[in-house]
Amino acid sequence: MEPVSEESIAVTHPFLDLAPLSAAHFASIEDRVARLLATEQDVVIMQGEALLPLEGAIRAAAGPGTTALNVITGPYGQTFGNWLRDCGATVIDLAVPFHTAVTAAQIREAFAAHPEIDFVSLVHAEAATGNTNPVAEIGAVVREHGALFSLDAVASIGAEPVLPDAWGVDLCVIGAQKAMGGPAGVSAVSVSERAWARMAANPTAPRRSYLSLLDWKERWVDGGRKALLHAPAQLEMLALEACVERIEAEGLAAVMARHASAAAATRAGAVALGGGLEPYVHEAADAAPVATTLRTPTGIDASELVAKALASDPVLPLVAGGGALATEMVRVNHCGPDATRGVVQSCLGALGAALAESGVPVDLEGARRAVTEAWA
Repeated sequence: MEPVSEESIAVTHPFLDLAPLSAAHFASIEDRVARLLATEQDVVIMQGEALLPLEGAIRAAAGPGTTALNVITGPYGQTFGNWLRDCGATVIDLAVPFHTAVTAAQIREAFAAHPEIDFVSLVHAEAATGNTNPVAEIGAVVREHGALFSLDAVASIGAEPVLPDAWGVDLCVIGAQKAMGGPAGVSAVSVSERAWARMAANPTAPRRSYLSLLDWKERWVDGGRKALLHAPAQLEMLALEACVERIEAEGLAAVMARHASAAAATRAGAVALGGGLEPYVHEAADAAPVATTLRTPTGIDASELVAKALASDPVLPLVAGGGALATEMVRVNHCGPDATRGVVQSCLGALGAALAESGVPVDLEGARRAVTEAWA
């Protein structure tokens, strides 16, 4: 074996040989995320994809004595119900059709039927199905009944307002990989004092575990954020800081407006395109700004349509629906850097060309005009 030369050892890479991320730097990134959420609650950045704090929050706050209202407007709501049952909670599922949103009136009716509810789990925007829920109105109902409110805002943050303090959200989980245009390897949760108290009183809450929010509370927050629990995911933390900086530079309101324009333009362009392609979420008010889902015409398989559309441009943010929706739903993921008029035009153009290739008449020019006119 040849000896390793000093020259080879000295080779560097911008992703390697970085100075350690200090506790103070880590805390400063948490503070910037808190400002993004306009919250005074504790914000904990966890070292994993958003499923980590989502599961950790449910397992910390729910247990055998919990009666949980689990709202299902898409696949993630189903997952949260499974976690709640696994915790020993009594779970009341409130499921609505995936092409719509839940209403505050439906939440109120659930409380009237089950006044023992003390925990509510809700997904803000279901990127998988393209709907979004009216959290402000729902939060007001939850507050009236004194229940703890857990919100998955992973897809919505950066695309629409997310205001845990104003809405009475006790556990608000976000991830950076969608509208924020950042990394998937770290995520964050804001935690109210009520939520910390519920966790501390829960004998089944995870402790000495990667899932444990209480570990972060007792060893990080209560310690003045001086010593990290473990080595931080340095590259992901720096990427999170960079994407927050980018949002601050553009302005959160401008980022959200860009996403709203992308959603409106995609819906309008799809309708103008014709060929039987139509919005999956019936009402525009129920449609998420992070992604637009489209129902394919009868006889056109969504997975095959997407494959044809991507053949000409494989980087377009187009995917077929998951599971049973794979044959009938196309999702346009106009989020983060893809929330632009050019990306929307390209996606609809590729879908239109794929439909035309299948023998379906479309109006490509009409779709282009509709996108331009709808872009605010």
